[in-house]
Amino acid sequence: MKLLVCGGAGFIGSTFVRIRVREHGDEIVVLDKLTYAGRRENLHDVLDAISFVHGAIEDQDAVAGAVEGAEAIVNFAAETHVDRSIAGPAAFLSTNIQGTHVLLEAARRRGLRHVQVSTDEVYGSIATGSFTEASPLAPSSPYSATKAGADLLVASYFHTWGLPTVICRGSNNYGPYQHPEKMVPLMILNALAGDPLPVYGDGKNVRNWLFVEDFARGIGHVLDHGVPGEVYNCGGPDEDHNLEVVRRIVARCGAPESLIEFVADRPGHDRRYSLSSDKLRRLGWEARTQFDEGLARTVNWYRENGWWWEPIRTGEYRDYYERQYGRALKG
Repeated sequence: MKLLVCGGAGFIGSTFVRIRVREHGDEIVVLDKLTYAGRRENLHDVLDAISFVHGAIEDQDAVAGAVEGAEAIVNFAAETHVDRSIAGPAAFLSTNIQGTHVLLEAARRRGLRHVQVSTDEVYGSIATGSFTEASPLAPSSPYSATKAGADLLVASYFHTWGLPTVICRGSNNYGPYQHPEKMVPLMILNALAGDPLPVYGDGKNVRNWLFVEDFARGIGHVLDHGVPGEVYNCGGPDEDHNLEVVRRIVARCGAPESLIEFVADRPGHDRRYSLSSDKLRRLGWEARTQFDEGLARTVNWYRENGWWWEPIRTGEYRDYYERQYGRALKG
């Protein structure tokens, strides 16, 4: 099929594009604003097989041009980092809510399917058990609040106009091509460089870890088989607290645990996320990658692909890192 993939030059979006081109033979148009986290380099091995449009989902003209001839819109485009949403929420409102509205209007005018890629963070924190699709939304950060708002807007277009929408909410993703502001690549690259590894609070915040290729295939499965108007949770097969994940990374990188450094906790830091994927499994999806395997693949990828991450660690990211953690990177 022909797809408009918004945010397709980002971490998860580029993984989805790669899989759909290679495994499904889809014709894909990528629309991406190319912010700090959206990079052509993420698509370097499939650029010849896709069409690329540089533009923002908030821009109605850019969307109208990119969506021509598409059968469905898959929306990955979002500002996603909680820390940045605390420092500057305005960009999150613009992209995550206004941009989603522009896409929904484009889909409504043309009668297209719309797949909204969302996050477990819209549910807030859970002490025990796992969130289901029927759990109430209780977002804690400006990031998760804008994602929850976008989800509600998507649902309203199904209920009001019958637009064939589906929402796919993923747990914490990790894997190749993830920007080093996120925990797993940050810790890998710091460990490889001999920099301290900053762990928020006591490090006991629990996350449900999902390899990016599994999430990309889950989104594709929802695109192909999801029931319009439904929400599908896509959770990882493993759960662990952040400190243990950092220790595993340190061990795989051959770095000393003395590099682990506890720092002041993030404001409003959710304690635990956990998603039940029973509904998506009944639809025929299953995670293929256990965390140990996925983490090994991820560490090896960052070891072998300095060409990808070195320009990031030598650019604006260094200033961001110093503002966020109160110290400069050495490596």
